Amino acid sequence: MAVVKIENIDIVFGKNLAKTLPLMDKGHGRDEIIGMTGDVVGVRDANIEVNEGEICVLMGLSGSGKSTLLRAVNGLNKVARGRCMVRDGDKMVDMASCDDATLRRMRTHRVSMVFQSFALMPWLTVLENVAFGLEMQGMPKTKRLEKAEEQLKMVGLDKWASKYPDELSGGMRQRVGLARAFAMDTDVLLMDEPFSALDPLIRSQLQDELIELQKRLKKTIIFVSHDLDEALKIGSKIAIMESARIVQQNTPEQIVLNPATEYVERFVAHTNPLHVLCGNSLMTPIAELPIKDNRYSLTENLWMTLKEGEFVDVHSAQGDSVATAQWEEGMAIDDLQEGVIVRVPETIKMRDAVEICYQSKQPLLLENAGQCVGLLNDHNFYHALLGKHFSRDDV
Repeated sequence: MAVVKIENIDIVFGKNLAKTLPLMDKGHGRDEIIGMTGDVVGVRDANIEVNEGEICVLMGLSGSGKSTLLRAVNGLNKVARGRCMVRDGDKMVDMASCDDATLRRMRTHRVSMVFQSFALMPWLTVLENVAFGLEMQGMPKTKRLEKAEEQLKMVGLDKWASKYPDELSGGMRQRVGLARAFAMDTDVLLMDEPFSALDPLIRSQLQDELIELQKRLKKTIIFVSHDLDEALKIGSKIAIMESARIVQQNTPEQIVLNPATEYVERFVAHTNPLHVLCGNSLMTPIAELPIKDNRYSLTENLWMTLKEGEFVDVHSAQGDSVATAQWEEGMAIDDLQEGVIVRVPETIKMRDAVEICYQSKQPLLLENAGQCVGLLNDHNFYHALLGKHFSRDDV
C-alpha cells in the first residue's frame, strides 16, 4: 500500500512562475531558465511511490534536487505544480495544497524528520530532546518522558539521558535525533543525509543500526544520500536524481545491473557489488554448464547428477562421492567444512556467497523451490567485482 505518492511535482525557486512553467513545458533546461527568468528549477516532473515499510533513498550529486523533493513531503518546500500525497488513516492528504491546520497535524502525527545537523536544542537534556516532539503532540509529561526513555534504550543511550548535547559525540547526537524521530511514532520518517557529517566507521555503524531498527519498527522511510554504497546498503528502492529530474528508480539490484543512463552508470561503476547483488544475477545457469552422460560439470574434476531438475549427488571424475550441505540465510558459515559442495537459495547475497566459497573452497549450487538452477564460482565473483555484471540500454 502506498504511503507517499509524488505525482508530477515541479518545484521552482523564484518569483516568475508564470514565465518559468511554460519554459519548462517547452523543454528548456535549468541553466536556460535561470538566464531567461532568474528562477531556479529545484524539482522537475517528479513521480515516485513509496510503499508501507519501504526505505526509499533519493540520491544524486549536490544540487540534483533530492533534498528539495524530500522537503516537499512535509510541506517545507512549496510545490509549483503536482501533488504530494501522504496517507492519513484511510485517506490521502495532499501536502502541497492542504490548509495550515492539516499541515500542522500531519507534521505532528504523520511525518517526522531527522536532519543532517542533528537539530538538538542545547538547553535541553538528551531525554528532554527526545521527548520534545511528544510535548508538541500534547502528551502528558510523565508519559512522554517514559516513552522517551524507551526510545533512548532502543538506540543504546539510556545511560546518557541526563546529559546535554554538547557532552555527546557526533554519532551519539545523531542517535538522539533518531530516537526523537522514532518517539513521534509517525507513519513516515524523512532523513536528510543524517549520517554524512560523521566519520566513516560511525556512519557504517549507524547504517547497520537503522537497518536493525527498521526490521522491528517497519516505518516508511525516505532517505536522502549522495553516497550510492549507502543507498544500496539501506534502500529497498532507490530514485536517482540529476539536474532536478528523477532519471531512474528501481530496486538496488536493478539499479546496479541495469543503469538507465551514463550518469547512473558512472555511479554504479564505483560501487561495491557485495552490498546488493544476489546469486541469481551472477550465476551460470544450469543450461549453460557442460554436460556428459547426463551429468553436469561443476569443475574439471566434479560432476553433478540431477533428476527432473532436482539435485541427486556429486561425484569426482574418479567416481568418488563428494559431501554436500544445505545452507539457508541466517545459518552459520564458519561451521561449513572445506571440500563440501554447498547448496544455497538462488537469492543468496553476494557477500554470503563469497564467504561460503572461501570456507568450502568449492563452487555453490543455487536452488529455487527444490530445483537446481545455477552455479556460482570464482569466475562469477571476479566478473561482478570487475563491474562486468551490468548492461545498459541507452535512453
